[in-house]
Amino acid sequence: MMQNNQIQNPKPPNEPQVKGPEMNDRDRLNDILATEKYLTDSFNTAVREASHNQLYQDMMTILTETHQCQRNIFDLMFQKGWYKLEAENQQKLDQAYQQFSGYATQFPYQAAMQ
Repeated sequence: MMQNNQIQNPKPPNEPQVKGPEMNDRDRLNDILATEKYLTDSFNTAVREASHNQLYQDMMTILTETHQCQRNIFDLMFQKGWYKLEAENQQKLDQAYQQFSGYATQFPYQAAMQ
C-alpha cells in the first residue's frame, strides 16, 4: 500500500479553471515565484563579489527583501493549495543525517579543533 506523503492545503472551492493559453492567478504567482528565486540567486552572487562596503550593505538589504518577498509568495501559494511538498520518512532522514555528519570530521576546521 502506497502512502500519500504530500503536504498541501486544500484548493479553495469554486476556483475558476482557465482552459487554454490564458494565465490564471496560480500561473502568475508561479512565474513571480520563479523570478524571485532567480533574483535571490543573482543577488547572492553580487553580494559575495561586492568590493565596496556601502554597495555590499545596500545589496544585502535588497537580498534580504528579495528573500522575504519570495517567502511571502511561497506562503500564499501554499495557503491556496497551489504548492505542495513531499514529506520524507524518518528513516531516510536519519540515514542522510548519519551520512553527512560523518563528512563533517573531514573538514579542515574540524580536524584543527580536535
